[in-house]
Amino acid sequence: MADVSHLNSARAAGEDDAKDPTLVIERVFKAPPEQVFAAWTDPAILVEWWGPETFHTPEYAMDVREGGAWRTVMRNGKGETHIVSGVYREIVPPRRLVLTWGWQQPDGTRGHETTVELDFEPVADGTRLRLVQRVFTTVENRDGHRMGWQSSFNKLETLMEAGTA
Repeated sequence: MADVSHLNSARAAGEDDAKDPTLVIERVFKAPPEQVFAAWTDPAILVEWWGPETFHTPEYAMDVREGGAWRTVMRNGKGETHIVSGVYREIVPPRRLVLTWGWQQPDGTRGHETTVELDFEPVADGTRLRLVQRVFTTVENRDGHRMGWQSSFNKLETLMEAGTA
């Protein structure tokens, strides 16, 4: 009988990928790493792109230093607010930024915390941004964040291409 144990392992690994509670997104922006990094650390730039399309950020607080806290209030087109906050864990301009992320719950408490790791790599066309966010409690939460980040990155891309940041 042929040994097929490696096939089962490969299949299980593929199934695990679909259930992986880690989000990874890579995107190239047509701007140098210093400019893309600043979009994450300069509040005047951040409020221009932060949050999914149709959202804006009327309130923010950013103490951009390792151990410093940050908080944003995003408001959608219906006027509903979404508050998220965290702490900066690692800041290496213009190459790396690590922060925690937790949504404020309806009762005012802070929900499950994830860690967002951002790497800014210079490439021929500008900057490859690699976002890794972990660990989500469910794949649905991970996928919801994927949609939110991709929509936000659409706004960031427009801002970078306009050269106004």
